[in-house]
Amino acid sequence: MTATDPESSAPLPPGVNASATRRANVVGLGLIGGSVASALRARGWHVSGSDHDAPTAAEAQRRSIVDALGVDADAEITFVAVPVLAGVEAVSKALASTTGIVTDVGSVKAPICEHITDSRFVGGHPMAGSELDGLDGADPSLFESAIWVLTPDDDADDEVFTRLTSIITSLGAEVVAIAPERHDELVAVVSHVPHLTAAALMGVAADRSIQHAALLRLAAGGFRDMTRVASGQPRIWLDICKENRAAIVEALGHLIGALGQIQRAVDDGDGDELLDRLTAARAARQNLPSRVVDPETLAEIRIPIPDRAGAAAEVFTLAAELSVNIANFEVVHVAASNRGVAVVLVDQSHADLFRGGLIARGFHPAMQRLA
Repeated sequence: MTATDPESSAPLPPGVNASATRRANVVGLGLIGGSVASALRARGWHVSGSDHDAPTAAEAQRRSIVDALGVDADAEITFVAVPVLAGVEAVSKALASTTGIVTDVGSVKAPICEHITDSRFVGGHPMAGSELDGLDGADPSLFESAIWVLTPDDDADDEVFTRLTSIITSLGAEVVAIAPERHDELVAVVSHVPHLTAAALMGVAADRSIQHAALLRLAAGGFRDMTRVASGQPRIWLDICKENRAAIVEALGHLIGALGQIQRAVDDGDGDELLDRLTAARAARQNLPSRVVDPETLAEIRIPIPDRAGAAAEVFTLAAELSVNIANFEVVHVAASNRGVAVVLVDQSHADLFRGGLIARGFHPAMQRLA
């Protein structure tokens, strides 16, 4: 009989005993790595941890963020949470020294996904953070309701992808899958440039505070919210800007152009232009997609996984392209076949669109509303 995960009907990877404690590695015990380790331990996993800084690793064990130090060769999964410039080397070492799934958490994906072609690796990026640095910010609830991007290639192993998705969603995150290059373009806009913008705005305020000592004391909620990310660790952004330079420069160019247009509208006293821009921004902000939370609004779509590489990941990449939130995902294996059926829950308002997209991609989905 095939072993299964108690939280899912998908089979466990070879060598994993369903009755034994699940085991994981975390390489790099900073904010994200420490939070991954804490979240896994909170869900009953045995976590081995390592860090290039030995005192940090020892402190993680002392705080019970990890159970043991070093790398567990037989761990079901290894999370690599190192700076992006060190990612390729760290992932390569993890693949060579372990037998399970390997993923990373870096915020730039194209370079590492281009270099690492092992079927056991899927690139990842949890869109979560904290104002606190390192182990002081390690929080087992950091990923709850957060987006966790996966960047599988066209030949992604279905079993690896579905197992990784199951583990990540068990931490409370919502998985979105997109191509590595597309990820870097989008994250430049929604993460990298906002951080650089916050740093620039904070710099302007700090310069002005030299002449006006009361300025920073007057900083209200809007200013504090917008500049919060500037309190993060500065050094990691040197690596990010180097690895994702082209996308960041392009996005900064668009931002500078937009600010120039607003500057001209203000300078010219063009109230109509300014109102149009502010109204459009407000509407766009209000229309940001939200997480699906009400079961009564969901539809279940059952999708037989065709016999082609990357089919399971394709379900997620299609959802991202169509802006469809996947509220839940699992793969049910049919006894009479080696193939599985993906069971996906989506908002009813997007169900027909998603089903149509699946049919266009050669899938044969069946849909029913839950209420």
